Amino acid sequence: MESLSCLVLKPSPPTRLFFPPRIPQMALPGSTFVFPSSMDYQLPITTAKLALKPIRASTSTVPTTPSTTSTVTSSPTAASTKKVLVPIGFGTEEMEAVILVDVLRRAGAEVTVASVEPQLEVQASGGTKLVADTRISTCSDRVFDLVALPGGMPGSAQLRDCEILKKITSKQAEEKRLYGGISTAPAVTLLPWGLLKRKRTTCHPAFFDRLPTFWAVKSNIQVSGELTTSQGPGTSFLFALALVEQLFGESVAREIGELLFMHSADDKPRNEEFNKVDWAVSHTPRVLVPVANGSEEIEIVTIVDILRRAKVDVVVASVEKSVKILASQGVKIIADKLIGDAAGSIYDLIILPGGVAGTERLQKSRILKKLLKEQDAAGRILGAVCSSPTVLHKHGLLKEKKATAHPSAITELSNPVDGPKVVIDGKLITSMGLATVSDFALAIVSKFFGHARARSVAEGLVFEYSRS
Repeated sequence: MESLSCLVLKPSPPTRLFFPPRIPQMALPGSTFVFPSSMDYQLPITTAKLALKPIRASTSTVPTTPSTTSTVTSSPTAASTKKVLVPIGFGTEEMEAVILVDVLRRAGAEVTVASVEPQLEVQASGGTKLVADTRISTCSDRVFDLVALPGGMPGSAQLRDCEILKKITSKQAEEKRLYGGISTAPAVTLLPWGLLKRKRTTCHPAFFDRLPTFWAVKSNIQVSGELTTSQGPGTSFLFALALVEQLFGESVAREIGELLFMHSADDKPRNEEFNKVDWAVSHTPRVLVPVANGSEEIEIVTIVDILRRAKVDVVVASVEKSVKILASQGVKIIADKLIGDAAGSIYDLIILPGGVAGTERLQKSRILKKLLKEQDAAGRILGAVCSSPTVLHKHGLLKEKKATAHPSAITELSNPVDGPKVVIDGKLITSMGLATVSDFALAIVSKFFGHARARSVAEGLVFEYSRS
């Protein structure tokens, strides 16, 4: 009987693992992103960012005006044939799952998010609640061009124990179609299934000793035939782009990388701070993240995940009539509460995620507008990424403060700073959004707790932390 997705025991609440310091890194060679067409290849352990050669945007593939929800497609026929399965379970790592889905959908893939639990709603390892598109049982007879497993604990164990998913992935490998795993998935899920045999493999450093010694590779990305593996949340963009390259080709992967701001910018600082003030508080910092239909899921999930890893008390509040929102690339997220219910509390920081449609809906929320003005009047901290700094600007909250934003929105700001991924001016923090939000969230951790806490969180992510 396979009427239910998988028969699983009710697990205990997800917990975060404590990871050892990550392995010393080497410099990323060159400034291109080119994968060989065959054999094994790898990207060495390095900064979890992509160095891309600048490309000229083509009107047939990339919008002339950058959009925070842009999708690159090669051709309608080609895009419609690329079907991808991303399974999730209780304790799946939300950054890995959501970045995979978001990036692959931007490339034009038809991505199915399938729950291995009896229900569609899944609580991820950091507490974010995601809603799958379907149960895994509905996918058993479908053919996928790619099966990509996110990591996280106990999520990887939940995936491992799902017989339906095991059969799907085993058949994928037998028929020489693409499959892969990130973080804990290679060691905890794929290895017990026997799908790493004679394959060079990487995984999260904390689980590296579980891999067969001869075939284990210390790299951010490892491609061995049809199998692609990667190390952790901080390498999720690299992992997703490696899969995009294999499905759609190098040029599409390069264009997606540019749209996500994963181009090389080594000549400019990641962060720039003006009018430095102390953010430290004597209590656990409380942060509010308002969300709406059309908000950018990468930004919501990455910010929330990283701040919760740092032991920040984060509340995700919907400005819609329901706590369920549909994000810009189709990921379904359940907020912790409605904005009206969240409005009665005081927050040390309020962060607005981007996404064109989501930003417009945040701007129209009267409750949120009142909260933002009260936050500013009380001298507490405001944050915004991607297109959402325009919300602060239109509410008169930026004044003469320096800020950055998505290139499509930065010209609307009164005192823009173009160049750094993250700009801090007193008690205002802004970011370009998308792939830069890891730096944004870590900058917040550093301001609240210091560099040591930020560096520790970055090590667990497998992301290189920069104090600059």
